[in-house]
Amino acid sequence: MQLPKKYILGFLLLAILAVVLFGGQFFERKIDFSTQVKPIINQRCISCHGGVKRSGELSMMTREDLLKAGESGKQAIVPGAPDKSEFYRRLVTHDEVDRMPYEADPLPKNEINILRKWIKQGAPWGKHWAFRPVAAVKVPKTKVQGSLGDGPSGQKLTAIDHFIRRAQQERQLLPQQAAPKEQLLRRVGLDLIGMPAPEHLAEAYLNSNRPEAYESLVDSLLASPHFGEHWASMWLDLARYADTKGAERDGRRRIWPYRDWVIRAFNQDMPYDQFITEQLAGDLLPDPTDAQYTATGFHRNTITNDEGGTDNEEFRVAAVVDRVNTTWEAMMGSTFACTQCHGHPYDAIKYEEYYAFMGFFNNTNDLDTYDDYPWLRQFSSEQKEQIRSLRSWLVQQSDPTEAEAWIDFLQTWQPVYYSLQADQCVNSEIYDTKFLAMRKKGTARLAGVDLTDKESLIFRYASGAGTGTWQLRLDSLDGPVLLSQKVKATQGWEIHEASLARKVKGKHDLYFTYDGQQLPNERAIGLRYDWFYFTSAFPGQGTEDYASQKEQYWELLRAKTPHTLITVERPPAMQRQTHVWDRGNWLAKQDEIEPDIPELFDPWPAGAPKNRLGLSQWMTDPQHPLTSRTIVNRIWAQLFGRGLVETLEDLGTQGAEPTHPELLDYLAYTLMHEYDWSLKRLIKDIVMTTTYQQSSQTTADHLEKDPQNIWLARSPRVRLSAEQLRDQGLRVSGLLSTKMYGPGVMPFQPEGIWNTPYNDDAWEMSEGEDRYRRAVYTFWKRSAPHPAMLTFDAADRQVCVARRIQTNTPLQALVTLNDPSYVEMATHLALTAKRSETEVVEQLALAYRQAVGYEASTAKLAILEELYEQQLADYRSRPEAVLDLLNPLEEDQRSPELAALTIACNAIMNLDEFITKS
Repeated sequence: MQLPKKYILGFLLLAILAVVLFGGQFFERKIDFSTQVKPIINQRCISCHGGVKRSGELSMMTREDLLKAGESGKQAIVPGAPDKSEFYRRLVTHDEVDRMPYEADPLPKNEINILRKWIKQGAPWGKHWAFRPVAAVKVPKTKVQGSLGDGPSGQKLTAIDHFIRRAQQERQLLPQQAAPKEQLLRRVGLDLIGMPAPEHLAEAYLNSNRPEAYESLVDSLLASPHFGEHWASMWLDLARYADTKGAERDGRRRIWPYRDWVIRAFNQDMPYDQFITEQLAGDLLPDPTDAQYTATGFHRNTITNDEGGTDNEEFRVAAVVDRVNTTWEAMMGSTFACTQCHGHPYDAIKYEEYYAFMGFFNNTNDLDTYDDYPWLRQFSSEQKEQIRSLRSWLVQQSDPTEAEAWIDFLQTWQPVYYSLQADQCVNSEIYDTKFLAMRKKGTARLAGVDLTDKESLIFRYASGAGTGTWQLRLDSLDGPVLLSQKVKATQGWEIHEASLARKVKGKHDLYFTYDGQQLPNERAIGLRYDWFYFTSAFPGQGTEDYASQKEQYWELLRAKTPHTLITVERPPAMQRQTHVWDRGNWLAKQDEIEPDIPELFDPWPAGAPKNRLGLSQWMTDPQHPLTSRTIVNRIWAQLFGRGLVETLEDLGTQGAEPTHPELLDYLAYTLMHEYDWSLKRLIKDIVMTTTYQQSSQTTADHLEKDPQNIWLARSPRVRLSAEQLRDQGLRVSGLLSTKMYGPGVMPFQPEGIWNTPYNDDAWEMSEGEDRYRRAVYTFWKRSAPHPAMLTFDAADRQVCVARRIQTNTPLQALVTLNDPSYVEMATHLALTAKRSETEVVEQLALAYRQAVGYEASTAKLAILEELYEQQLADYRSRPEAVLDLLNPLEEDQRSPELAALTIACNAIMNLDEFITKS
């Protein structure tokens, strides 16, 4: 049956009326907590009602907190009823005492409206974008705009380009044309290998008209061994890498093998998940290799304090705290350090969760020791072959676990009890906070030693006197004698073995006694201990080759070998307890707590162990929200000078909002699921975009609409890093040494930079090619970093640094104009130009092209020629100045003409186009 038209019309009118009256309720745009509500709360409310301070017994860190009654007894938020919510009432009241924010201006109306709508919609909570798992993102399809066509050289827009173009089109920005080949060549060389591309690659690219020429150049640069040297610098800032220990003494430490491991990892394109895992937990991997042990040096870059009188436990826990904070900032791009003393002020991380996370790092066997234990001992090829043979023999004589324990101890001298853990010292002391020293009739205690199945003690000690007897007693000074031995004089530190007199089970306190009968006085030290290793008897006793195998083992154990610092986990019997600290005070321990992750994040991976290895599995799980986003953001910042999130150190709610959030997630998802964590593939995809390849020339429209170039309608202009400036200068001058790896080197540095009152350590300028090696190999002293590097904003590496903040000061020009290293570079650039060309203008043109990669304009050449003529006249009148400037050269090379050309080359190396990537 068909209804009459008048009824149909009536129904339509009623429907329209319903929409008018109730449409706002049903179709009102949903308020997003993370992007609209949380920023208001963080900015206006959290300082008084957050993780640090809870005025009126009200916290706004979680929804549960806001649903509770505060000090007034009234519920802060009643979901769906803003007018019944005390939180909302306090925002709109005219009572100056009650109105919030307290003693501050009222909230703007638009913010109050957002909060009202949010409460009306039920006050739904949500996670900040960075704490949500990374999901697949659909690539937008954008229309081509401007005269660029699809892209430079006619290539199609990439997925990355489409995200960038969409943001540009929303702001009516037109992208720039493609950069000239010469400028693009310099740019991609600086970005991928940290200096201009080698001549053979440059010529091949510039002389080719093939569409794939640029991609071939990129592939060659990615395959270059110099790639790892350049990208390692970024990571070494995060790893707070240095060649010294830090603190007051700031003595040397041998950890450069870790730096070399980072370079090799980047060159090998080690998958980023593996890169993280080996640094966090390489020692916990099955049968770890030397390289995997070396990788754990990442968390041995912490500061140790050798000053006498310091508390070793205090600085051990300071190192553990640093490892926690560094893990979050370097690998997860999040602030976590503040949670040591209180709940996180802005993100929903509880105070106690800091210590749960610290539990992952609290069980390593370093202890602020003078010798920076634990070590990986680095054997020769012949010694490694002997170890392989020993391992096979030990496996035949015992079970694989016991055999590996003997080999591990041989390679690492771990796990041991350090003598500086001793206490209850009488006529003995922890000498200079470094080792246990025994005097006449001295005693000391080593508490809580596990003796189950232990038959032997291997210990490292020194004695100049070689007199007296020392004993080890069980549980008291009058307890059963576990070991008694005559003291033998040693040549420095030596490793010895002694059999235990009885078998004991469980943990016991051990008491050391030393009679020191022939010592000349009460203050004389007769015996020093370094460490103790309690173990079972050496396997294979009674077999034909037992004696020879044990002898070889001890030769290797006592062999003097180089070493590097590594991380080693304490076994279950030596497990440390982790406690919550009262207000962040390590001396005020509260409840014991087990290792765990904050509730804010996804659950712990099924079957993963609750140790650093399990932690790395959690961090590299595809569901983890931060790890892939963080490294993508860092790489983007390295290439464009600014991250997709500007605050590289903080992706949390107080960090900057992402400029291109969908692009960030697209790249993070692609890195994990398509690139298999390959950083080289990620970098290649970025530098292959039209966005990356466009010119840095700007327009009035660009400057008006996007003065900071956030939307990348032009290529950014970024000053080179300290490392890039040095490496570029060495490359273009012809001085660069391509020697890789090894101990830190010492190029020129002014006198008096180092002040080492505890020893005669001094900066001794390297000889030969070591003086001209890349900046990544420069010796790094924490208390006195290389001044030229520091002037150009390099980090001092006391702590993890996620982002170098660039400065622009006259000191920088003084370095590039006057530092002898840069003057020497200019001299050799001038020598090259003078040998190659006869006319001065041609020499200047060659020097300019060599320095910046493209031809100088006629106007610039005229200015350089004028500078040359002025300097030539000056040097001809002052021959002594020529000798002073060109002193390192042979006498027959020192001429007024070369001196004048050197000054002109020095000027070229101070131009914007030389010190800036554009």
